[in-house]
Amino acid sequence: MRILVVSDTHRDQYSLEQAVLRQPKAEVVIHLGDGADEAEMVKAKFPEKTFLQVRGNCDWGCDLPVEGEITLEGKKLFYTHGHAYNVKYGLYNICCAAREKKADIVLFGHTHQALAEYDEGLYILNPGSLHGSLGTYGIIDITPAGIVTNIIPIG
Repeated sequence: MRILVVSDTHRDQYSLEQAVLRQPKAEVVIHLGDGADEAEMVKAKFPEKTFLQVRGNCDWGCDLPVEGEITLEGKKLFYTHGHAYNVKYGLYNICCAAREKKADIVLFGHTHQALAEYDEGLYILNPGSLHGSLGTYGIIDITPAGIVTNIIPIG
C-alpha cells in the first residue's frame, strides 16, 4: 500500500493536485494541516482516494481534529500537524505520544523541514511544506517486507 503524505500547502492547490497526480498508486492521502481549504477542493477531484486530514495552526475556523490515528495494512499511524507537540523545538514530545499510542509511524508537519527517520521501532516522517516550487511531499510504502518512507521534491 502506498500513502501520500502532505503538509503546509498554504493555499497552493496546484502543488497539492500535482502531488496526487504524480502518485497514482497512492490509495490514501494524509494532509497534515495548514491547507484545509485546498485539501477539501482536491479531495473532491479524486473521489477514488481516501483523504485524511487534521487542522494546522493556520487553519482558522476549521473543525478538523488536531490529530488522528489509523491502522493500514496492520501498521498504526499517528498523525498531527505538530504545533500541539512543539515540534519546532524537538521531537521528544511527539515521539512519546506516538509510542504511548503504540504507533508504528508518526507523521507531522509545521516545521516546513522534510524529515524521514527511524528511531527504535518508530518511523518518523515530516513531508516538509508542499507550498511553492521547492516543495516536498512524503511517501510511505507498507509492504510484506516492511515500511519504506521517502521524501519527494515537487519541482
